[in-house]
Amino acid sequence: VQLQASGGGLVQAGGSLRLSCAASGRTIGSYFLAWFRQAPGKDREFVSGMTWSGRNTFYARSVKGRFTISIDTNANTVYLQMGSLKPEDTARYYCAAREGLANATDATRYPNWGQGTQVTVSS
Repeated sequence: VQLQASGGGLVQAGGSLRLSCAASGRTIGSYFLAWFRQAPGKDREFVSGMTWSGRNTFYARSVKGRFTISIDTNANTVYLQMGSLKPEDTARYYCAAREGLANATDATRYPNWGQGTQVTVSS
C-alpha cells in the first residue's frame, strides 16, 4: 500500500489543522491505518489509529479529546482533525499502515509509511 500525507502547516496555539493521508493499493480494505509523529530528538510516537471500516478508533492519551481520526473510504483517504493545538504537538506527522485489524502503537510494526507532513504550533 502507498501512502501520501498532506495538510501540515504553521498554526497558533489553540488553532486547528486537518491532515490527510491518501492511500492506494488493491487490498487497502484489510489494513489498519495510523498516524504517528516525531519531534526533533524524540522517538516516533503513536497518535491515533483506526480500522479501514472505521468501527474501531484509538488515540494516544496526549491527544484524546482534541484529535479525531476519520476515513473516507470512497476517496481512500484517512484524516486527522487536530484541535486545541499546543506547542508540544509540533512534530512531523506520518501516516502508516499495517495488515490486519489490530491496533499497534509500536512504529516498528508498520511496514508502510507516507513521507510525513510538518506541523508547527507557535505559542
